[in-house]
Amino acid sequence: MNRLIVFAFLAHCMFSTAQTHQNIYDIIDAVSEDRLRQDVKTLANFGTRHTLSDTLSETRGIGAARRWIKGQFETISKDCNNCLNVFYQKDLVKKGTNQRIVNDVMVVNVVAIQRGTKFPNRYIIMSGDIDSRVSDPNNFTSDSPGANDNATGMAGAIEAARVLSKYQFESSIIYVGLSGEEQGLFGGQGLAKYAKENNWDIIGVLNNDMIGNITGVDGVIDNRTFRIFSEPVPPTENEQQRKARRFYGGEVDGISRQLARYVHKTVRTYMPEMNPMLVYRLDRFGRGGHHRPFNDVGFPGLRIMEAHENYTQQHQDIRTEDGIRYGDTFEHVNFSYAKKLTAVNAINMASLASAPPSPTTVEIGGIVEPSVKLKWSPVEGAKGYKIYWRDTTSPTWDHSRYVANVTEFTLEGIVIDNFYFGVASVAEDGFESVVVFPNKIMR
Repeated sequence: MNRLIVFAFLAHCMFSTAQTHQNIYDIIDAVSEDRLRQDVKTLANFGTRHTLSDTLSETRGIGAARRWIKGQFETISKDCNNCLNVFYQKDLVKKGTNQRIVNDVMVVNVVAIQRGTKFPNRYIIMSGDIDSRVSDPNNFTSDSPGANDNATGMAGAIEAARVLSKYQFESSIIYVGLSGEEQGLFGGQGLAKYAKENNWDIIGVLNNDMIGNITGVDGVIDNRTFRIFSEPVPPTENEQQRKARRFYGGEVDGISRQLARYVHKTVRTYMPEMNPMLVYRLDRFGRGGHHRPFNDVGFPGLRIMEAHENYTQQHQDIRTEDGIRYGDTFEHVNFSYAKKLTAVNAINMASLASAPPSPTTVEIGGIVEPSVKLKWSPVEGAKGYKIYWRDTTSPTWDHSRYVANVTEFTLEGIVIDNFYFGVASVAEDGFESVVVFPNKIMR
């Protein structure tokens, strides 16, 4: 057999099945339950981290908490030869902006950027919230340890930085503590605005908000399932794009939903003991999280969180009533579970940061034909591409074909009417970009 034919066959076999990488397993193993426990304990011990709480004390309030977080990022940076750029990003929010802003307040985010070696202006973000609250959202003096909501997400971002800073990636990773979530998502709004002003190319925001509870108020105990919330399509779509969806589909194929599918697939591949649960909703019913401000300006973003919440431990004054211990306190956090969800974030950021960018344009054609034609823009750093397709009612990409380093391909014998399609770029070592749903029709 011709050597070139043999090579092409082997390359097809290599990319036609899911590849795994030892580094990803190493990252999972490196996440420390003990460090997460220590960091959540430290954050809870600041008493309250309410957005309007004390900023001068060294031991209590949001000021002490954010200085400690910044110090943790700076220590991590020293250990990796100053690989993190650590800074405060802040905005003044005036009294009366909403009913929860009863004083002028500087909303301060703590940002740590690990620059990519090839695409430094391309970012994957993991966020946790710094602030906490009790029953009255305007009570900024009472004890509000916020152990699960959201010291777990914040500790997860710090731990992910500790683990991933030992590696180099082509794209940049941002670990961030966002403030002002409980008062109106102000930290996320501020950083999203900052990203727009600085022309950041954000390919994904993984917002972690409550990743440490396994005992639900519904009586279910589950240490394997977690939810991935994502909106169906961006709110920034124009009227032409909305009209095209009516005729060509894509109601559940926006950029955030594709990011959610990416997370789902990565977890299924590397952490099969976990049960990622795709939730087709921006967030919990009638509630909000810090990925939303990024979605609002057109960035892909999602929320990762526990599957079974316990409302007696959220936004509650610390008390005991009728034998129920209310309050978001340290003893309620399951750190083995928090470790797993921190690893979920770390492996997805590592995979995304190791992959080439997604194709900018994907064209599709094949009307009244027995085959589907796809054409896409070339991607710097891609050594090949993978075409994905699925039943129109399937939540995940179920079929794929690697097509080497070409920019167009015809899937013979597959009728365009019966499936949805997408294209991802593939690196030489097999890391894949997020799938891109067709955004142009062939004429």
